[in-house]
Amino acid sequence: MKQKYVIIKDDEKNALVLQEHAELDKELLSLLCEETYGGDMVGEAVSQGKDVLITRLRTRNMYPPSIYMEKIADEVMALYGAEGGSSAEVLFDDIELIALDREANEAAEMEEESDEIDNLLDDDDDDNIDDEFGDDNGINISGNSSLKIADDDSLEVDDEA
Repeated sequence: MKQKYVIIKDDEKNALVLQEHAELDKELLSLLCEETYGGDMVGEAVSQGKDVLITRLRTRNMYPPSIYMEKIADEVMALYGAEGGSSAEVLFDDIELIALDREANEAAEMEEESDEIDNLLDDDDDDNIDDEFGDDNGINISGNSSLKIADDDSLEVDDEA
């Protein structure tokens, strides 16, 4: 779904108007919500930083996701900053958001797999193998073993099988 946020700075009324539009029909954006904020309150929030501004702009009716709110706050700060201006539009497409989320998840999975492989290949753990399984110093590999194989038995093969 496509969404558009229209930000209007109304100097005559000393207000900021934030409108949310969404694509309910193909290629047709409909107004979903409109909030009006006091210009002094917005100006004060802008001077205190983006996090304060986001908190003040969110209401019960206007509560965009954080990724959207970051861009909206940037535009509001630009309107109230040195650049000035009277309006701005911010466009979002959920398909792009889903693609970004999918890419982030795939990257995280690849990183996790890479860490697992690195742990398997880590040579530091080889030093501890002797601690877990014992060392080979106690193994008698000489020919004086108590088990003997008869020379004749080892060469017998059953031809009928």
